[in-house]
Amino acid sequence: MAERLVGKQAPDFTMETVSGDGKEFGKVSLSDYRGKWLVFFFYPLDFTFVCPTEITALSEAAADFAALDTEILGVSIDSVHSHKAWINNPKDMNGLGPVNFPLASDITKQVASDYGVLIEEEGVALRGLFIIDPDGELKYEVVNHNDVGRSVEETLRVLQALQSGGLCAMNWKPGDKNL
Repeated sequence: MAERLVGKQAPDFTMETVSGDGKEFGKVSLSDYRGKWLVFFFYPLDFTFVCPTEITALSEAAADFAALDTEILGVSIDSVHSHKAWINNPKDMNGLGPVNFPLASDITKQVASDYGVLIEEEGVALRGLFIIDPDGELKYEVVNHNDVGRSVEETLRVLQALQSGGLCAMNWKPGDKNL
């Protein structure tokens, strides 16, 4: 049976990363995001087809998330070396190009397992996206089949609803009143 994550403390993690420009390796932990909101998303693999559309769209919206005191962290089961090669490979050669947030490596698949998105028989993650609040509480989770990309606009809308501090009706939009 799947364990509920929403409303609980987000599972802790420490992973290796490559910077969005593909130049630096580092490490990241959930505690690095204390005091900020975090959009934490999993994608199946580097050098694929749907993944770069999502990563690029989130990267293009990075300033919108930053204006909401929100960081973005992408993760797959690929190594940081694969991430670096994908970032540094030209887009017309199936590359990703630079992005405005780091990519983390869950090469052990432990973090994907902890977040309930690991497809064990395939060894890859589903398209899971999580919003974690400044206190480390997991506030939102959406998991898609790997054939379907997620929506940046919906992620921004839900983030703003969570940050509004009140009850938000169906189809709530920024500027609407809370219940």
